Amino acid sequence: MDRFQEMQVFVRIAERNSFSQAADDLQLPRATVTNLIKRLEARLGARLLERTTRSVRLTHDGEAYYQRCLRLLADLDEAESSFRHAAPSGLLRVNLQGTLARHFVLPALPAFLAQYPGIALHISEDDRLVDLVQEGIDCVLRAGTLADSQMVARRVALLPQLSCASPGYLARFGEPAQLADLAGHYAVNYQSSATGRAMPLLFGVAGEVRSIQLPALLSVTGAELYATAAVAGMGLIQVPRYRVAGELARGELREVLSALPPPPLPVSLLYPQNRQLSPRVRVFVQWLTAVFAAQEPGR
Repeated sequence: MDRFQEMQVFVRIAERNSFSQAADDLQLPRATVTNLIKRLEARLGARLLERTTRSVRLTHDGEAYYQRCLRLLADLDEAESSFRHAAPSGLLRVNLQGTLARHFVLPALPAFLAQYPGIALHISEDDRLVDLVQEGIDCVLRAGTLADSQMVARRVALLPQLSCASPGYLARFGEPAQLADLAGHYAVNYQSSATGRAMPLLFGVAGEVRSIQLPALLSVTGAELYATAAVAGMGLIQVPRYRVAGELARGELREVLSALPPPPLPVSLLYPQNRQLSPRVRVFVQWLTAVFAAQEPGR
C-alpha cells in the first residue's frame, strides 16, 4: 500500500473518528487499517491519533498532518483526472431534504446515473443539521437561510412561497385580508433544527419583511407533518408553493394574504470549505444546479 493510500485511510479515520467506520467506507479489513496507521506513525515518528475504547481523535501532530493530506490528496485527484480525462467514478454520499429530493431530485436522477455510470450514489434523507466530515457525507441539499461558516454554500434555487390554511380553519377563525386580521389566529409552528425555536411567519410589506409570531396549537419538526397539520385545520403555515400544489388544487388548502407573500426560500448545496471538490462531487453540484434551473421550481 503506497503512501497516498496511507493518507487516504488516515484522512477517513480522522473524519469518521473511527477505525471500523473508515474500514467500512474504504472496503478494507479492520486489521489492515489498524496496521497501516501503525506503520504510518512509525515512519513519521509521531503519534497522529489518540485512541480510546470509545473514540478516536487527532493529536496536535495529527491535525497538522491531516490538513496537509487534504491538500495533497485533492491535488493528486485533480492531476490524475485532468490527464486521464476519465469520467468521475466512486462512491458519492449525499444528504437531501426529503421533499426537495422527492419533487426535484429523484425524478431526474436516472439521467445523472446514465451520464455517470461509474458513480455509486448513496442518498440519505434529513431535515437536521448534518456533520458532513464526521458522518462521511460529501454534500447536502438544504432549504432556508444558512449561517454555517464551516461550509461552502452554493445556491441552486429560490422557491416562491405562500401562506395558506385549510377551509375548515378559515371558517372557524376568519380569512385574513391584512396583517391586522391575524389577531386571534394560530400558526402551526415549525421548529428550526438549528435553534430549536419556532420559525415566525414572514410577510412582504412595501419592500420590507415583517415577522409575526402567532400562538400555536401544534409544533412540528418535519416538512411532511407541517403541511399535513395545516390540512387538518391546526393553523396557518408558510411553505414553498410547489410543496402544497396538490392540496391547493384539491381545495384542501387555500392561499391567504397573497398580496403579502413570504420571501422566496433559498435552496443550497453545502460542502466542507477545507476540502477541494472531487470530480464526482463537482459534476453532481453542476447537474443539480441545472436541474433546478431547467424546472424553474414553483412556477
